[in-house]
Amino acid sequence: MNSNCATCPVKDSAACSVLTEEERNALASAGRTRDLKRGEMLFAAGDEDAACATLVTGALKVSAIDRDGNEQILALVHPSGFIGELFSPFAHHDVVALTNSRLCTFARKDIERAIDEFPSLARALLRRSQEDLLATRGLLELNATADAETRLAALIHDFAAAASHTSCHLASEFELPLTRGEIANMLGLTIETVSRKLGEIEDNGAIKRKGKRGIEIIDPALLQVLSGRQAAQA
Repeated sequence: MNSNCATCPVKDSAACSVLTEEERNALASAGRTRDLKRGEMLFAAGDEDAACATLVTGALKVSAIDRDGNEQILALVHPSGFIGELFSPFAHHDVVALTNSRLCTFARKDIERAIDEFPSLARALLRRSQEDLLATRGLLELNATADAETRLAALIHDFAAAASHTSCHLASEFELPLTRGEIANMLGLTIETVSRKLGEIEDNGAIKRKGKRGIEIIDPALLQVLSGRQAAQA
């Protein structure tokens, strides 16, 4: 196995995990590692031949600018997530690092060729696209129907799930990748409401804030109830 693949922290969860060792080595030969600092852009809306990538560590946001010049956060990308618009001549959205991040990047033509050569990869990427679509629909439904506390608790729950090394339970501690302003933007709330509800969730005993962005999960079951999320499956 390629040495970078052998030590990759998402080798068992990324889309390429479905490939055989020989297929993965062939794909890896076309890729390169790229590091982004917080706030650095992977690609911008309108970029031609934007790269495709698997997020190895860190977090990304997918966003667009509305007609009034305001940013709208459309989605978040967590480790093992795939980012890129296949079969499109240009990117439709901005993709920016929320934290220092590492990616395994590929020219779009190389991914498109790999999809033709490796049907299992095509199925894996299709499945991830469906999951991303369902997550986006879930966020829209959450913002349309849930109260402020539920929206914020659900976001914290999802961050804890993404930070965990297993699907069986939430991470016990993690750093919020979004500022309170970005959280407010994403959830359709004011910054003041985010701050107040974050304090209430802490007062309820579900979490404990640590420093500027640190979150410790004190009571995962309570957070699950507050968020309306289902329990992690063992």
